[in-house]
Amino acid sequence: MTLPATALDNLRRGRPEWRPWLAVVEEALRETTASKWESAVPDPCATRAATDPLLAGTTITVQGRSIRRLLHRVIRLASSNDTPKMASLRPVTRADVDIPALFAASLRQDDGPVAGLARSAGADAEALQAVVSLVSMPFLHACRRRWTSVVPPGWVEGYCPVCGSWPAFVEDRGIERSRFFRCGRCGGEWYARLLQCPFCAVSDHDELVSLVPESGAGHAALEACRRCLGYVKVFTKLQGCAPAAVILEDLASVHLDVAAVAAGYRRPAGAGSALEITVGDQGATRGLFAWNT
Repeated sequence: MTLPATALDNLRRGRPEWRPWLAVVEEALRETTASKWESAVPDPCATRAATDPLLAGTTITVQGRSIRRLLHRVIRLASSNDTPKMASLRPVTRADVDIPALFAASLRQDDGPVAGLARSAGADAEALQAVVSLVSMPFLHACRRRWTSVVPPGWVEGYCPVCGSWPAFVEDRGIERSRFFRCGRCGGEWYARLLQCPFCAVSDHDELVSLVPESGAGHAALEACRRCLGYVKVFTKLQGCAPAAVILEDLASVHLDVAAVAAGYRRPAGAGSALEITVGDQGATRGLFAWNT
């Protein structure tokens, strides 16, 4: 997989104030190409429920040193930004971090352990959560590549069949207008039902609305739910974007998120499906790992 250089360059030119954060995203995307993550992908749990994503119920054994190094790199990149929130991350590089627990929290999109680490290190919790969320991305992309052939063909849940994340957006593709959700964390795709909220599954037409921002291009819109107040972005395309480009297309369309929030809608927090997972370090000799390298 090659990095979506054009999309990155367009974002750098269009949003120069985002350059420090784009460097963090680029580092995480570059790591998704590393073959070492393939060996950490477990077999899907045979006893998971039909509506559970493939990651649910698995036992994952990772290289704690590799995760620590990646976390170290992205924090250094993020904290090079002189904004107070990102600069506050610098002390985290000197903290003791339970790597398996932090990695599990990243996979589950669980803010609790990250907030605890932020408090102990004196870092901004929101900034640290943004960085930690990217640390599991290389592993999740490896899961998506390994499990493509075993994704249930009839999957119609609103969350990703691989990692349980809510969709970043919908792609309305081609002349036949086939609809697919896209996952910003693993890059995956799955069938999107028409006229059904992915978050609360309501299909009452009176509860569903379509919004087209006045300043938006004709290929983009918002679909929102009056019942749960969730929304999803919809892009009309000839074909789907590359897995590595999903997170970038999500960032590039932030104006749609602003319009949705202004209209009273929001993205649901956390994952769409709870993940009961176990994470261990194949090189572990103790439960707490020193950050120093």
